[in-house]
Formats: sequence, structure tokens, C-alpha cells
Amino acid sequence: MEVTVEYAAPSDDAGIRALMRREAMPGRIRLAFAREPQFARGCAVTGDDYTIVVARAAGEIVGVACRSVRNVFLNGRETRIGYLGQLRLDERYRGRWLVARGFELLGQIHRRDPLPCYLASIVDGNAEADAVLVRRRKFREVAQYRTLAMPLTRRFATRGKDIVAGSFDQVPEIVRFLRTEGSRRQFFPVWTEAQLTQLDGLRVEDIRVARRDGRIAGVMALWDQTAYKQSIVRGYSGWMRLARPFLPRAGKEIRSAYAALICVSAPDVFTDLLRQIATLARERKFDYLLAGLDARDPHLPAARRFRHYAYPSKLYVTDGGLHEQLDQRPAYVDIATL
Repeated sequence: MEVTVEYAAPSDDAGIRALMRREAMPGRIRLAFAREPQFARGCAVTGDDYTIVVARAAGEIVGVACRSVRNVFLNGRETRIGYLGQLRLDERYRGRWLVARGFELLGQIHRRDPLPCYLASIVDGNAEADAVLVRRRKFREVAQYRTLAMPLTRRFATRGKDIVAGSFDQVPEIVRFLRTEGSRRQFFPVWTEAQLTQLDGLRVEDIRVARRDGRIAGVMALWDQTAYKQSIVRGYSGWMRLARPFLPRAGKEIRSAYAALICVSAPDVFTDLLRQIATLARERKFDYLLAGLDARDPHLPAARRFRHYAYPSKLYVTDGGLHEQLDQRPAYVDIATL
């Protein structure tokens, strides 16, 4: 059966969403990441500009990928890079060089709009993505990442009297803090005031700001993307199958929110901020709070003290020599933008 790879059209949206619902990501907990009511709405948070590519067979969408562009800090300097994500393939067509064809089309886009590198995230255990991106396309590992899914069944003791809710009058100061402290991380987003106040599902009042002697010492936010992203359990593998009686049943949608904009200059405020965000997520009736940190991040041990399930992954960049130029700063990629 002939398979074509081309730019997505607006009429492809229903087919893309059907693919996302039925194809689960590999791992101990197999999750399908649905994108209702519109696939492109989820792509919009991955960067300032994006392009969707689809594979089609007999009129059916059997593959999708998204190329987006974002401004980040690399070695402390603002840099425009690409991100490759939202990759899904119909299991019936895996191994038929669909990804290679997709990269040919993405290569055409790159020649029109060249970027110094592309970032990609691969969950541990996704052998197919590893084979295609790392072995064939020569992506190079730049960070081991840890996503912690923290159940919100218990109350969290909140402390930190110097932590306040975000407000529009604080936005300029918050952005200055994010840019100053964020530059100490590789791939940290370069935020602007306009971007911060227009993020789909992240309200300014859901930002928490920690202060020391009147100055910002840490920022963290609750980002609710359930209006356009949904996580559905498709099954369990390995030792997780033994715990099925205590876990969400297959077919159940898990309501999760993200701990986003994680940026802290005073180490002692990290735990207080995370407790505040977890409490806010629990009040909003979410099942889990998701937080992502580099395995080298000094705040990861504090985050691990919260009850959690860990999902390891790796961050890669295209092999253009850039990975050898990166210094030893820990990475930070907001997992809500992956």
C-alpha cells in the first residue's frame, strides 16, 4: 500500500486525533496522549512557530510529527533552535521508513529556515525512536531527564510565608528573574512578558513567587493543559502489572497538571514552592502533578522526597557539533512544552 508524507491540512485534524488516541507510548505504563478537540492547539505550546507533517495511506493518517521553533538559552546566550516532537506512528506501518520520509520533508523545511540544532526527547524504552533518531539520524545525548508523576491523594503541609500568587503587575519582574536565572540552565526558555501572559492554560494567578528580602528567589507555576491534552491509560507492562489493582484501570483518563516555569535561585525555597503547586493542583481535583528535571539538577533530590512514579527519558540534539560546545550547566526543558 502506497504511503505518502506531506504537510498536514486542516482537514487532517480528525485523522491525527484518532491516531493519537489509539497509539500508546511504550513504557511500564502505556499511555495514549489524546489531543482533543484540536491537535494543533497542543503544538502551539511547543514553540513560537510550528509545522505539522503527516503520513497517509489509503486516505488514513498513519503518522504525524511536528517541527517547532523556540528561543532558549545555550551556554547563557539566547539561541533560536528547533524541536521535533509529537511523533506517532500507526503500529501497522512501523518499520516502513515512514520516519525517514518524514525527515526528508523536514529537511526541506530546514533548508528554507535553517537552525543551529534540533532538540528531541525520547522516553526510555522507546526503541523505535531511539533507532531512528539516535542511530540513523545521529542525534547526540545532552541530558538524562526525570519526569516525576506525584499522586495528589494526600494533603501537603504548606510553608513559606514569603510565597505569593502571581499578578500582572509582577510579570515584568518575573520575566527578568526567569531570564537571569534561567540562563544558568541549558535549553531554558527565553520568556517575554507577552508570552508569559498568553500561555494556553497557564494563568498568571497560578504562578507562585517566592521572595527573600523583597526580591524574587524562586518561581513555579501550575499549568493546566487538560483542555487540549489528555492522558489515557492503555495498559501496563513489567512489574507494574502486579500493581494494577492499585493503579488507574486501562481506558481511564488521568487528570494531570504540570509544575512549570521551575526556576529557583535560593535552594531552600524549592520544596516550599513545589508544595504550594501540589496543593493548588490537589484543590483543582487533579490526579497527578508532573514535574521534570535534569538528573544533574541540584533540586532533583528534594523533588524525589515527594511520593512519585519516575519516568526517565533523554534529551538529544542533532549532531552538528553543538553538543560538544555545551558546558556543564544542567538542562531545563519545561515538560509541558514537549
